[in-house]
Amino acid sequence: MVPSRPLFSYARAGKRSLDVLASAAGIAALSPALAATALVVRLSFGSPVLFRQRRPGRGGREFSIYKFRTMTDERGPDGELLPDAERLTRTGRLLRSLSVDELPELFCVLLGDMSLVGPRPLLPRYTRWFTPTERRRLDVRPGITGLAQISGRNQVSWDRRLQLDVDYVDNLGLREDLRILLLTALRVVRRDGLDADPTASMQDLDVERQQRVRP
Repeated sequence: MVPSRPLFSYARAGKRSLDVLASAAGIAALSPALAATALVVRLSFGSPVLFRQRRPGRGGREFSIYKFRTMTDERGPDGELLPDAERLTRTGRLLRSLSVDELPELFCVLLGDMSLVGPRPLLPRYTRWFTPTERRRLDVRPGITGLAQISGRNQVSWDRRLQLDVDYVDNLGLREDLRILLLTALRVVRRDGLDADPTASMQDLDVERQQRVRP
């Protein structure tokens, strides 16, 4: 006899309810900060104010993630964009260090593409380099923050970071989400483990794993 499933569980309904209520409240409460940041970005970088990029979400389905711009569009003589480190301005570093560049992701949470807590959405080209176990990070909605972010963020290896994402999926629950949100808030206030330019401390996942398989 197949055991009956509870009509209500945090994973099935509670988590999404929390996301909707908290993101809506956050957008309302932070609307002055959103407006002020948009003005700063507009004056510093011009238009558009928001950076938009496609990322894989739950089940690998792609969605558009939005952040405030922190880099210029400067290009080299070949017409290609300059490296991130060269396009990241002092204003951009400040926005990243305060984590306000990620505030527009609250709208992604409200729309259902993201969650407050979950594995961070990575670049689409990384997905093919996940191991079968690491692909389980796609079983849940990606988050604004997650277990990897409170465990060292870009200061831990890719293997460890992806394993933490899978650990989160295995232990998904209200208590864990509240713990991660609290520790994230403390880290933002203390500005612990924040890396304005992640490329300076770690390679791209696809580059790192390509190097492993080269003869």
